[in-house]
Amino acid sequence: MAKLARTRNTLGENSRLTSVDLLNAALADLMDLTNGVRMAHWTVRDPHFAALHAKFEEFYGQMGEAVDDVAERIVQLGGTPNGTTQAVGTATRLAPYPADLRDGMAHVAALAERYAALAETTRKAIDAAAEAGDADTADLFTGASRMLDKALWMLEAHLD
Repeated sequence: MAKLARTRNTLGENSRLTSVDLLNAALADLMDLTNGVRMAHWTVRDPHFAALHAKFEEFYGQMGEAVDDVAERIVQLGGTPNGTTQAVGTATRLAPYPADLRDGMAHVAALAERYAALAETTRKAIDAAAEAGDADTADLFTGASRMLDKALWMLEAHLD
């Protein structure tokens, strides 16, 4: 656990340390998934190009907002976001995104797997933050969980 910066936030130090760790783990995964979605957006080539290209752009816009919310929450708690490319590359819990995909449904399937994995760890983070006594971080994770589940539903609808 990292040392926290001084803050007037009255949440206990142990709660803040726990939340900062949870949030930094999520930050790495969110940034990694954002880059996977961008790869899909940039490289998709098939008859569904227009719809998927636009949907992927929508998804990485949502992910960008989530990344910012998580990073700012880390700072609010006195922590430091581990958001460099190098930190994300070593900390992500997601499988590497295949750089050779072009087919739209292959992108959809690859993204669905990663959204599902991140949704699972996000639900666990909700419980861990609540158990640590940090309702606001739990709420942030709850919002992210809703966003991830909705995107997963949309991806899966393409696969049926």
